[in-house]
Amino acid sequence: MGLLEVRDLTVRFGGVVALDRVTFTVDAGRMVAVIGPNGAGKTTLFNIITRVYRPASGAVLVDGKPVQAMAPHQLIRHGVARTFQNLALFRSMTVLDNVLVGYHSRTRTTLLGAAVPMPTALRSEAEAKKKAMEMIDFVGLSRFASAPVAALPFGTQKRVELARALVSKPRLLLLDEPAGGISHEEVSGVAAMVQRIHRDLGVTVVLVEHNMAFVMGISDHVVVLDFGRKIAEGPPADIQRHPAVIEAYLGAA
Repeated sequence: MGLLEVRDLTVRFGGVVALDRVTFTVDAGRMVAVIGPNGAGKTTLFNIITRVYRPASGAVLVDGKPVQAMAPHQLIRHGVARTFQNLALFRSMTVLDNVLVGYHSRTRTTLLGAAVPMPTALRSEAEAKKKAMEMIDFVGLSRFASAPVAALPFGTQKRVELARALVSKPRLLLLDEPAGGISHEEVSGVAAMVQRIHRDLGVTVVLVEHNMAFVMGISDHVVVLDFGRKIAEGPPADIQRHPAVIEAYLGAA
């Protein structure tokens, strides 16, 4: 049994089949990429895993438990976190406050409850800030902790979102285009950061990405989607030579 199991997953939006009987397994400790041309169903897959959408049929299981049986907050407590292709940060809030939101999403302490001047609440909030600052430091943003997110460059904001996901202590981290929208110089830094998360924090990573150099440089397994169907999966070297993958990206000769 894998940490993440996608079983015969089908998703429809009206008459459009976004995912068509997709099946694959991600074992704990792996770094897996999901790739495919635009419209292949990659982000839809993430949205099913994190319960944004419901499938027409099939199932997604984390540690053997179906995600559709969990509320979103239960899924986070079960060890699943994600980032988004389009950043989902609170832009008027500081870096620290954004990361604190990620911490409180896993605990029973709410921001309102933490604000009550009781000893237990004060201790809880002090612990929350400590953990948040640890993750802010991990992604290299300590000097920006008090800065409003809106004042930061896009690449830096992506690191804020990463810290917010990590502070919930995920076992499974879903990264939606971590290298998207950043400069060529920043891509290598993001790759190193993702590898460090995988190695130092022991987090299983599944990422969606269009940058093939990024994917092939850090992944140990690749799943390829095209028009909602899985057309290949395997080690990066095999995927690069796979005829169906070459045709999906370049078109038939």
